[in-house]
Amino acid sequence: MPRPLDRRRSPMARVTAAMLASLVVLALVGPLLRGAAADLPDLSAVLQGPSAAHPFGTDDLGRDVLSRILTATRTSLLLALTATVLGAGAGVLLGASTAVLGPRAGRLLAGLINLLLAFPALLVAMFLAVVFGAGAGGAVLALAVAGVPGFARLAQTLAAGVAGTDHLAAARVLGLRRHRLLWRHVLPNIAEPLLLSASTAAGGALVALSGLSFLGLGVQPPAYDWGQLLNQGLDRIYAEPLPALAPGLAILYAALTFQLLGEVLAGGVARRSPATRTPAPPLAPWPKAGGGPAEDGLVLQVDDLHVELPTADGVVRPVRGVSLALRPGEIVALVGESGSGKSLTALAVADLLPEDARVSRRTLRLLGADLAAMTPKERDQHLATGLAVIFQNPASALNPSLRVVTQLTEAVRAHRGASRAQAAWEACDALRRVALPAALLSSRPHQLSGGQRQRVMIASGLMVRPGLIIADEPTTALDVTVQRQITRLLSQIRRDTAAAILFISHDVALVGEFCDRVLVMYAGTVVETLPADRLADGTRHPYTRALVASVPDLAADRDRPLPTVEGAPPDLLAPPPGCAFAPRCPHRRDHCTEQAPPMEDLDADHRVACWYPVPVAADPATVVAS
Repeated sequence: MPRPLDRRRSPMARVTAAMLASLVVLALVGPLLRGAAADLPDLSAVLQGPSAAHPFGTDDLGRDVLSRILTATRTSLLLALTATVLGAGAGVLLGASTAVLGPRAGRLLAGLINLLLAFPALLVAMFLAVVFGAGAGGAVLALAVAGVPGFARLAQTLAAGVAGTDHLAAARVLGLRRHRLLWRHVLPNIAEPLLLSASTAAGGALVALSGLSFLGLGVQPPAYDWGQLLNQGLDRIYAEPLPALAPGLAILYAALTFQLLGEVLAGGVARRSPATRTPAPPLAPWPKAGGGPAEDGLVLQVDDLHVELPTADGVVRPVRGVSLALRPGEIVALVGESGSGKSLTALAVADLLPEDARVSRRTLRLLGADLAAMTPKERDQHLATGLAVIFQNPASALNPSLRVVTQLTEAVRAHRGASRAQAAWEACDALRRVALPAALLSSRPHQLSGGQRQRVMIASGLMVRPGLIIADEPTTALDVTVQRQITRLLSQIRRDTAAAILFISHDVALVGEFCDRVLVMYAGTVVETLPADRLADGTRHPYTRALVASVPDLAADRDRPLPTVEGAPPDLLAPPPGCAFAPRCPHRRDHCTEQAPPMEDLDADHRVACWYPVPVAADPATVVAS
């Protein structure tokens, strides 16, 4: 399909290139070849019509109209392009900044853009041209200011689509500053429509500037542009129409050229020349995780974490009293149904929740540092270098407009001051560590398979040598074979770097194979924590037992339906009293619906929040039989 499309576009591209080249040549050569004739008065040839000597006639001083039109090409184009560049630059920065600013500043900026859009651009330009004073400089500045709101609104709308993407969240995890977020992760992803709009706006600016000159607010004598030439020929339009029509045709030709240029650029802006390949460095030992654990040996310590999200229907509390701890080199799984609060718990730790979310906790320590005691800048720096997040969908977590080498190196260049060459060598080594060839550094995400993209995400996180890796369902979108490859890779990274890994998943069977401990969440709370090797036959909470029983195996009776967890999770806007799992639990009693059970120690490694834990000897299938 792309080939026929390219063939349809190539004639338009050739025509546009020819029209643009003609304008460039006229702007460069016109004043040199015809400038003298354009400014030379000839009183013997005043107001003549078209002739062999003067194809478009002469003006009231006998000057050749054609020479003046050709000479005015440079002035008309330069003024229009200057106004467009100034207006587009200021407007795009203004609008795109809403994607990287805080909520209050973003709302104020959006309100300012809406206010500016309330005034018609042409009237604003005419008013400002009067305020700034008649002349080329005032007209250009007036058109630039009048064009800012339109570009700002377009950039704001486009940037809003980028603001919620995983790759921007990943960049925030890396602790990149706002100007780098804007330049690297927002603007490249909104470039195509902006280029199209800028090219179209250049044609509009040319017409508007010519209009201001026509009204006497733009270029002033003795200088001239197409608009002033149009004004000078207007008095003769009925007797000699060509001297008046010729400047108008020049304006139309240039505006059409800019419009076609925008169409051509919009289709080819994403195609860039391939990057040079970086030679593969020799393999070196994995660097140990940076920062070091706390004095008590914990990489992460979270106590009594709560998250509240305001909605139109009320406040939702998707995380309620979660506590967890990870030691160096430990893989801890966080499992549960969708909506149980697993990902929100991880995002709260990484400080990636929405701006309107309210987070409270008794303790939140990462690598021995109390995050609550830090300033926002110190916290961002500590999270950027001590923590890495591997998102569920690598296709959206990687910036589609940047090559792999750029996405791997920007964090080490920003936080460790590494040179471009040193960062490229480290990126090459990181790819080889995750079993990818160094040649992929020059690729873009769409050129990689799902497994390769996920490995690139892992390599990106490891570039900063984190002490904690949060893997938010990193295998959900992958097939079974690639899932096993990713889990083996994470296990190897744990052994080689001593980094702790918080692994979030729905797959109970998967976490039971390679994790050390498992935390089971239901309705925003942890209901059971136990060693992973006890999942198969040592669970005590009815919900955990039901999850394990619902995992199919080859020995299951094919004539019987697969066990399921009956019912649905509770409404977190109005959670039921007592145990949240009580409405779905086949073992519930009256006490379960009256008071929520506390987390109790069954032994040194096993805790459960249940008034009547299921005996170990019970058949898992009996928990969900009813």
